[in-house]
Amino acid sequence: MALSRDSRPSASGKTRRALLAAPLVVPALLPAQEAAAQPRPANRPAAPRAPRPAGTPASSPVGPVDTLARQVLIIDFETDAVLLEKAADERMTPSSMSKLMTMYVVFDLLKQGRIRMDQTFTVSETAWRMGGSRMFVEVGSQVSIENLTRGVIIQSGNDACVVLAEGIAGSERQFVELMNQKARELGLTNSTFRNATGWPDPEHRMTCRDLARLAKRLIHDFPEYYRFYSERNFRWNNVSQDNRNPLLSRMNGADGMKTGHTEEAGYGLVGSVKQGDRRLVMVLNGLPTQGARIEESVRLMEWGFGNFENVVLFRAQDAIEQVPVHLGSSPTVPLVGGRDVVVTLPRTWRNTMQARLRYEAPVPAPVMRGQELGRIEIGGSGVPPITLPLYAGADVEKLGMLARIPGALQRLLGGG
Repeated sequence: MALSRDSRPSASGKTRRALLAAPLVVPALLPAQEAAAQPRPANRPAAPRAPRPAGTPASSPVGPVDTLARQVLIIDFETDAVLLEKAADERMTPSSMSKLMTMYVVFDLLKQGRIRMDQTFTVSETAWRMGGSRMFVEVGSQVSIENLTRGVIIQSGNDACVVLAEGIAGSERQFVELMNQKARELGLTNSTFRNATGWPDPEHRMTCRDLARLAKRLIHDFPEYYRFYSERNFRWNNVSQDNRNPLLSRMNGADGMKTGHTEEAGYGLVGSVKQGDRRLVMVLNGLPTQGARIEESVRLMEWGFGNFENVVLFRAQDAIEQVPVHLGSSPTVPLVGGRDVVVTLPRTWRNTMQARLRYEAPVPAPVMRGQELGRIEIGGSGVPPITLPLYAGADVEKLGMLARIPGALQRLLGGG
């Protein structure tokens, strides 16, 4: 990787430019999982290439990838980097994938202590008569929130959704108001809910991007409840049903989240897989068959792990550069990132990545630790463009009057 430094003069300074062809010397410039200076394998297997089914391509930093899905989004959980997308902001029918929002509301109330897992709700006739996928609850029976949670997540039970909605808010309609309110709080700007089940409704809409954002929040906000999404089977009323998520039995590290299917939407999936220190979240929709959902979900998730890696660019207090300071108690101030900076990059980044430092120099004293002094711009062929701010890593006081005189004279005479 090549580094270009572009330091611009302050009001009375001079320009200093240098282009270095040598690799950037930045501490901890390693894949995130190898930050402890573990040795890299000498020969890494070639990243798998996704075969091209008949379908229009999705875009990625490493080139187009064909897919049968009408909508696709794959993101890195830690960095939010988009690895693959196709019609990710198109409002679509989410089917049962919108049950993620139903459960977000439930989990939020559980976390607040307003409801309890052992609390029971009565099954109404309305809930009992629900069609589609079902938990098979009996009308008039009492079912705990914990069992209803499994009924929604594992069995995709529409009846379980309605029991939760009515028990929490009095009616499904009032519960849907909670869903829409929470969606606004979470920034799901392209989502509108009309029921708690994902039942077909022309106004019940989400986007891949909103579903991915919601999935991230579920994982992050409710680690104590997220475990339900990895359970493979649930038996209720003498009916045993398997979790419909195809990734759970086909990929190491798969632990969620939710499938969906209607005639209008086709087959969809929100999936999450964690391998090592990396987690990817994927949203697919509009697939023609259940078999296609299985094949595409595994193929594209493997493609995401195989073609990208997380890289630690620098740690919070790593000195990236020493910036000259005018009339300061120290002649320079370290330029730092201020936080651990991890980015998701194609595995070929070492051959193509370029970085440019931009800052004004010399910096007039005083300088405060944390003061923004410049930025680093990262890019290159196949590398997603990234711009990150850089900050002063230390305080530099201004020299006293007598100590400033030599420097001021030198500057006045054009010597610095």
